[in-house]
Amino acid sequence: MRESFIAVQKNGDGDIMAFKTSSGRVLQYDQALQEVQSGSIQGVNVFKGKDGDSYIRGDADGDPTNNLDNLPMF
Repeated sequence: MRESFIAVQKNGDGDIMAFKTSSGRVLQYDQALQEVQSGSIQGVNVFKGKDGDSYIRGDADGDPTNNLDNLPMF
């Protein structure tokens, strides 16, 4: 079974810097981005922003409680 993100670390500006997975691993943003792109993490996808950079976002499921910004902090 693929992992999912269960918590996040944010910087002082509120930007997500790291993720905690369902197996307890802590992934820095760039490492998490690679794992999402490879299909190792469920419930999220990668999109290209207007600035041309790639970003992680939660799959659209209509449930705001599991949005990445709403995950608990660790």
